[in-house]
Amino acid sequence: MLFYSIDFAVFLPIVFVLYWFVAKHNLRLQNALIVGASYVFYSWWDWRFLSLIIFSTLVDYSIGRRLKNEEKQSTRKALLWTSIIVNLGFLGFFKYYNFFLDNFIAAYSFFGQEIQPNTLNIILPVGISFYTFQTLSYTIDVYKKKLDPAEDFVAFSAYVCFFPQLVAGPIERATNLLPQFYKKRNFEYHKAVDGMRQILWGLFKKVVIADNCAEYANLIFNNYQDYNGSTLLLGAIFFTFQIYGDFSGYSDIAIGTSRLFGFELKQNFATPYFSRDIAEFWRRWHISLSTWFRDYLYIPLGGSRGGTWMKVRNTFIIFLVSGFWHGANWTFIAWGGLNALYFLPLLLLKRNRTNLGLVAEGRILPSLRELFQMGTTFLLTVLAWVFFRAESISMAVGFLKGIFSPKLFQMPLFKGRNEAVYALSFLLLLTLIEWINKAYPHSLKRLPKDKTLRYLIYFALIGFIIVASGSKQGFIYFQF
Repeated sequence: MLFYSIDFAVFLPIVFVLYWFVAKHNLRLQNALIVGASYVFYSWWDWRFLSLIIFSTLVDYSIGRRLKNEEKQSTRKALLWTSIIVNLGFLGFFKYYNFFLDNFIAAYSFFGQEIQPNTLNIILPVGISFYTFQTLSYTIDVYKKKLDPAEDFVAFSAYVCFFPQLVAGPIERATNLLPQFYKKRNFEYHKAVDGMRQILWGLFKKVVIADNCAEYANLIFNNYQDYNGSTLLLGAIFFTFQIYGDFSGYSDIAIGTSRLFGFELKQNFATPYFSRDIAEFWRRWHISLSTWFRDYLYIPLGGSRGGTWMKVRNTFIIFLVSGFWHGANWTFIAWGGLNALYFLPLLLLKRNRTNLGLVAEGRILPSLRELFQMGTTFLLTVLAWVFFRAESISMAVGFLKGIFSPKLFQMPLFKGRNEAVYALSFLLLLTLIEWINKAYPHSLKRLPKDKTLRYLIYFALIGFIIVASGSKQGFIYFQF
């Protein structure tokens, strides 16, 4: 069930009415309604994969309860590793089985050995990477005694399968979201209005920005051998905005929808393309995943506390694992490795935490230095996204070779070039709006006090969404 579908437009008001009018005075009933609604929402794709969520819920709930009264350290570790193996085992099988099998066959073929193993036609359950990490964070935090284990199975189930962020995040920590299921929730009009605004802004980014950029990005990437360098660079820029509009748009809709039901989710994007270096970019892009890897992988490995070798090793591990999390393809690993190379000089020179505040804070325009830093970081990001989008390493290398050719300085030439001007104008509009509102969680957080102006903005955005809604594209991160 897609957020911008007619199905969801019917589903959401029904759940909202039942939640606030039928189950208003019964917290347990509200939580049970969320569980039921979430299972319906998820089963809209494939009901068979509900068993995975339910099994994961039962395993981690049971392990959490066992950890509460278990003092023997060896047993506690065994329980923790049971959770890790079960959750990552499911993730590994469904997401990486064929990847490892294909590479195993390729390795044997390289040495002249031909094998014919049995392959499986495995369907990747939507959102498995997200809810797997969400349940793992619960077990790890309970093990470390940072969180009391859940006593209420219904509340815990609601935490695991909460439908607004179930299939593409944000990846919520149990320490933040789970306690919200224990507390009575009251409808607050101003929060609901703000949630609706964030949903509207997310829909604009998805339908108007991402889906229109996808049309041209797909055209150029799928026929990259036929185009000159400037066209390929433009295609990479279109994909750069496509993935941002697509994923941050989903996050905005998820966070806004959660606010309609009285929940506060963590911010997942903070205008990442205004970053002045790669370290700042990764503090602002997919924040819930970046901080998950930082807290549950990077810091346990030693973080930046050791010598130079440890810092380099941990940096590459975190970025390579992050790349592999995104998909079973060497292109994602190369993307992660390239970002590690970008990040490494900042780490070694101890400049990775230089740009912690807002760019041009308190000023309308950035300085020339800030503009150069943002432009350089953006260009590096655009080039890295080529590996993310490409279907193979050879395609990514060929694409980059095409960009850095003498034809880079020719005019872009591709079918639909004139129509692409409209997409580019929307990119400029998005950039301007987000620059003005870069200090806020979303760009409709601060609107004019004048009611007429506010509604003009609403109707303009709705109009753009309706006009652009013909080119429907699935959410990119559903495949992860």
